[in-house]
Amino acid sequence: MTATAPLQADPPPSQLAGLAPEARAARLRAANINPRTGLATDYLNHFNEAIMLLEMVPDMPEVVEDFLVWHPLSYPEHFHATNFKARDLVCEAYEAADPDIRAQFDHLTDTMTSILTAVGTAMRDAQQDKTRAKLAVQASQWVKPLISAAGGVINGGTEADVETIMASS
Repeated sequence: MTATAPLQADPPPSQLAGLAPEARAARLRAANINPRTGLATDYLNHFNEAIMLLEMVPDMPEVVEDFLVWHPLSYPEHFHATNFKARDLVCEAYEAADPDIRAQFDHLTDTMTSILTAVGTAMRDAQQDKTRAKLAVQASQWVKPLISAAGGVINGGTEADVETIMASS
């Protein structure tokens, strides 16, 4: 008996190929995707959820446990996990986005993920609620401007400089 390779699912058919620019833009707008950048702000909800929990920690230390359940999701993983109705279109638009815009966006979201992951690790190691509260406040101050910058990239704003954002918080 010979082993066979597992079947791989075919990628979903393109929803954008062959569309006139106006029709492509209309399809993207209908799915809450910026037609100029190919990105959707809904992904930022993933980070906003973590920030909301962190902001509650100083007054409600038990919320740390809820934050520690948060885990990073890539752009496609987020849309599949939330059952976003246009998830295939969102992923296709992301893959087709201008490489420079996507790299800038990915750099911001990777930075947010790194901060939130490191804070989660530090909170697991921390013994006192006061220490966890300080970590939560600092992380919020670092990540909130990055969320705003990522929103700017999604909406076609100017290039965001992570180092400048981090230095001002």
